Parts: sequence; structure tokens; C-alpha cells
Amino acid sequence: MLITFFDFFINFAFHLDLFISMRISLKPAAFFIAAACAMSLTSCDLYNKMFNKEKEDKTAVKKEVVLPQDRVAIEVKPDPKTYSPAEFAKGVVKGDWAIERVYDREAVGATPPYLKFSASDGRIYGNNGCNTVNGDYIYNPADSTLTFDHVAVTMMLCHEEGITDFYINRALSETRKYSLHETDDGYTMRLYNERGEDIMLLTHQNLDFLNGTWKVTAIDGEDVNVDKMKLVFDVDEHKVHGNTGCNVLNGRLETDMDEPNTFSFEAIGVTMMMCPTIEYQTAMLVALEDACRAKPIDKNRVQLLNQEGQPVMTLQRTSDK
Repeated sequence: MLITFFDFFINFAFHLDLFISMRISLKPAAFFIAAACAMSLTSCDLYNKMFNKEKEDKTAVKKEVVLPQDRVAIEVKPDPKTYSPAEFAKGVVKGDWAIERVYDREAVGATPPYLKFSASDGRIYGNNGCNTVNGDYIYNPADSTLTFDHVAVTMMLCHEEGITDFYINRALSETRKYSLHETDDGYTMRLYNERGEDIMLLTHQNLDFLNGTWKVTAIDGEDVNVDKMKLVFDVDEHKVHGNTGCNVLNGRLETDMDEPNTFSFEAIGVTMMMCPTIEYQTAMLVALEDACRAKPIDKNRVQLLNQEGQPVMTLQRTSDK
């Protein structure tokens, strides 16, 4: 970097004025030598500061853009089943529960009534069939007590007939105890009031067994052997992605509270590459549109079923990403 003529002139004028104001008696030659030295020292000092600042700036930029070299891929393992046998035996209350009955009435809503128990913060979230519900829950497995506190409900007007939202709100305020039960379809929970009366029946929605990566091995009962055809589920995030064997697939997995382990695939989108086996991609997308329930065959195989309970897709767990 060079010192401009303007900088040179300012420095020279400043030091010249300094010498004149001090009225120092110097011979002309000595005066100009002294002034030149003073100006030279100042100019060099300014130059060094500017040069060093430029070096610092360049060094800072270089450090900012250099990325760490220790980045490693993080392996995402499938989440465990919502209820392990040990947790169920201990009476742990968490996860998504569809409200089936309330005060001996079928739970009815414009949207399926449900409660989501968040064990990490002791909160409930859900819907009473018309309005959103949230609040706190406190339970003690030792004596099977369960209470809801600070429950807030939105006030949207519901026009459908027969909605049981009023009874659901009332049951939440009266709940004092609970019990867990295992059935062929999964888990149920019953809530009781202070008098020990059964006031609400809930069914556990457990799709956690879908978490992870699955290879598509059959569609509509016919074996499929298409390289890269797979689905990857993240139940907690309501996400699904994968590959049709040629194109990348992305969408949402929405839990349905009407029946246990029911769901729907929403907003499914695929890339638009030309595929030599386009018929398999089409069959896969149609099967995803029909699928509404998941049934585990064993820990490494799952069937996706349609509304009539017929298998539309068979999946095999894989470690391939």
C-alpha cells in the first residue's frame, strides 16, 4: 500500500507548523532535515499500521472461510418402541393417544380427538374434537394417580352435531387415576375420576417401529427387486423420504387418530429424472397413496396396508442410507 500525495502533504504541513510554533532556532538546512525526518517517521508509522491491518484482515478472512476437517457423518439409529416392556410395567405415560370413549360415549369430533403426552416437559397437547388442548400432567406410577393442571382450550365455535368436546374437557378436569392395558392391537389407557368411575378410554398410537430405513421388497403382493427403492421414516418429525429406484422422494407422514397405527402420506413429491423402470415408480406412488396402516411382521419386516386391510407394500429393514 502506498502513501498518497495528500497524506504526504498533511504530514509535512503538520510538522512544519509544529516547528514554527515552537520558534526553535535552527539553521535552514538543519530545519528542513529535521522536518523531513519527522515527516518520514510519521509516514513510515502510518504505512506500517495500514500494512499490518491489511495483513490482519487477510488472516481473519482466511480463518473464517476454512472449514474444520473433522466433520464425520452421524449415524441415526431407529428410535426404540415408545413403550418398552420395562416402561409399560412401570406405568410410564407418554406418546400419542387417540380418545376412543368418554363417559360411555363414543368420542366424536370434527377432527379425531387425541392427547399427546410429552414426558420430557410434563405437558399434554391435543384436540377435543373441535378445539386445541394443552396443559400440564402429573402422574405417579406407584399409586396410579394422574391429574391434569393449567389446561387451556381454544374457543373456536363448532357447528357439527354430536361432538363430545364438552365431555372430554370435563373428563380431563375430573381425572384422578389411570391404568394401562395391553391388547392384541397395542396399548390402551383408562382414566378414572375420584369415585373410581371409568371416564375415558384412549388407544395408544405407536408408529415408532417405522423409524429407520426400509427397502421395498413387494408392491401389491408382487416381489420387487429394484436397486435403491427404499423409504426412510422419521415418525417424530412426521417426515418420509426415499427413492423410487430412480427419483428422490420426499413427503409428510401424518398420524391418524381414528384407529391404532393408522396414518396418511401427504405432500409426496419426486424428482423428474427419466427412469428405465418407470412402471415400478408408478406402482410405488400408487401404493403410498393407498397405504393407511402399518403392521409389523417382525422386527425387520413391515407391511403397509390399505383401508380394507390388504397389503400394498412390504418393507425390509436395511442399514443402507
